[in-house]
Amino acid sequence: MKILAGIDFSEVSDQVVNKAAEYALAFDAKLWLVHVAAPNPDFVGYEVGPKVVRDHRANELKKEHAKLKEYADACEEMGVRCIPLLIQGTTLDTILEVLNKLNVDLVVIGSHTNSSLYDFVVGSIKNELFHKAKLPVLLVPRNSKDS
Repeated sequence: MKILAGIDFSEVSDQVVNKAAEYALAFDAKLWLVHVAAPNPDFVGYEVGPKVVRDHRANELKKEHAKLKEYADACEEMGVRCIPLLIQGTTLDTILEVLNKLNVDLVVIGSHTNSSLYDFVVGSIKNELFHKAKLPVLLVPRNSKDS
């Protein structure tokens, strides 16, 4: 079995990692911790910007990768085969691409409990993922007691 946990470094990320690791242990599954970082400005048609901006972005990516590695190391200590992936791109498209590439069996993501109005106006990755993933999606609520 293969499990993908979507990590966004929000307040629910710890719970997502814990729940995904719990399932990975229960099903002797391999776990991928995936964080999708915003694409570089030149990717979306903007100028790259001065060196200070590029350096700042590189620092952000290093910090995100280090945090992802911390999560993966904690999972490995629990006995879970875990691979951290930091990928730049648009969130939904990138996650769907990774799901297909890895042939994942289960997706674990967190819920931020935004209002329905917010989800309607801005959109919701979780709602889009539910409709497009074509596989089970486990939604971990913020402050889940059993995580």
